[in-house]
Amino acid sequence: MNPALNVARPYMPRPGVRQAPAATFPRTRRQRLRIWWQEIDRVLLVLVLLLMAIGALSVAAASPASARRLSGSEGTLPDLYFFYLHLRWQFMGLVVLIGASFLPLQVIRRGSIILTGLMLLALVLVPLIGFEVNGARRWLNLGIRFQPSEFLKPVFLITVAWVLSWRLRDPDLPVIGVSAGLLAVVIGLLMLQPNLGDAILFCGAWFVLVLLAGLPLKRIGMLGGAGLAALIVAYLTYDNARHRIDSFLGGGTAYDQVDLARRTIMAGGWTGSGLWLGRRKMMLPEAHTDYIFSVIGEEFGLLVCAMVVLVYLVIVLRVVQRMIGEDNLFTLLSATGLIALFGGQAFINMLVNLQLFPSKGMTLPLVSYGGSSTIAQCFLVGLLLAITRRNPFLEREPLPGMERPL
Repeated sequence: MNPALNVARPYMPRPGVRQAPAATFPRTRRQRLRIWWQEIDRVLLVLVLLLMAIGALSVAAASPASARRLSGSEGTLPDLYFFYLHLRWQFMGLVVLIGASFLPLQVIRRGSIILTGLMLLALVLVPLIGFEVNGARRWLNLGIRFQPSEFLKPVFLITVAWVLSWRLRDPDLPVIGVSAGLLAVVIGLLMLQPNLGDAILFCGAWFVLVLLAGLPLKRIGMLGGAGLAALIVAYLTYDNARHRIDSFLGGGTAYDQVDLARRTIMAGGWTGSGLWLGRRKMMLPEAHTDYIFSVIGEEFGLLVCAMVVLVYLVIVLRVVQRMIGEDNLFTLLSATGLIALFGGQAFINMLVNLQLFPSKGMTLPLVSYGGSSTIAQCFLVGLLLAITRRNPFLEREPLPGMERPL
């Protein structure tokens, strides 16, 4: 027998015969939930929930100070007013967090580009129709009150990650210049509010991304010099920057606030004075938001403050460890940008409370009270959980060339 006759021939449908569609395997809601639970970083999720629990207890401790300060002598607000509101924001944030963690990477990329455009438009509207709180015009009221810069942070970093990942297609594309142009637009809009703290945070997270994308050493020095020059120019021409830097160096209202925050955090010693037994917190201007870390120090002690720092540090290291061996540059840059944003804001807030950094009006992520900030931070963490999802049965190896800068 001719061996060629034994070769299997591919099936060819007869003309005019309608073929049945390929078999599909629809997943039920329970199956999708089971897959999500297997792929999600459960350690990271537990750490985030622990941080939110610490936040709820901390806002309960700080709420009487802020409620009495805002009520004045009339005492119209109950002591736990901000605590009850914070629980509501936390519940809404958890819904956003879990929902975002189900999103596929392609949806995250496309949605982030669209949301970046919408939030930039909202930032343009802030100086025109926004309302002012504590001397800064940062909020919009379009049926709901929100702070556009808070929601811009995560989606902008993902958009920048997408732009920088173009280098894999064409190394000659000016991706760093394009991303720097986007950053300049954001910084310009933030300075109109004024919002120096978020401007610095955006710059820091962007710098981390361009370093990871393979910024040459020569350009690193150039960017460092440009950053120093921009800070000097801001000090000479921008009243908000000059006021905060002068206050940090000594004198002024802002200096008094951070000095009071430092003395408050030290007042509790190693073990703290106990829940609702702190006294110095009653003098803090924003005990439930900007200076909540000081309230933790006074009422729960320096040991608990160290534990909070450790939780943030472990979250950052957990994401970094999760990205080891990642073969998708966009995924790597997105996760790194988000965790740099999250960790950077946390440590800046804590440094301000310790009088080691100028006052920025920046909350402690997932701990401080806030509507926009709580939901935006939960959205950020949800995106981070979605990006770091991994099939536990697949081993990931870096692509050739990924071990060196691209």
